[in-house]
Amino acid sequence: MNLFVIAGFVGPQEVIIILIIVLLLFGGRKIPELMKGLGKGMKEFKKATKDEDPESSKSESEKIDS
Repeated sequence: MNLFVIAGFVGPQEVIIILIIVLLLFGGRKIPELMKGLGKGMKEFKKATKDEDPESSKSESEKIDS
């Protein structure tokens, strides 16, 4: 809940300042690599959370059939 309160105080000026700092720290070449890695991580996380439910229900149904 506190995250929503903190996020409410971040305006467009603060976002621009944060983006400039990130650009200065990592440089223009590293940012696409970072975003690519972040995207892959999110994709794997979503896949893992979706795959978890069918596997657990499959194993339970196989136990019942045995």
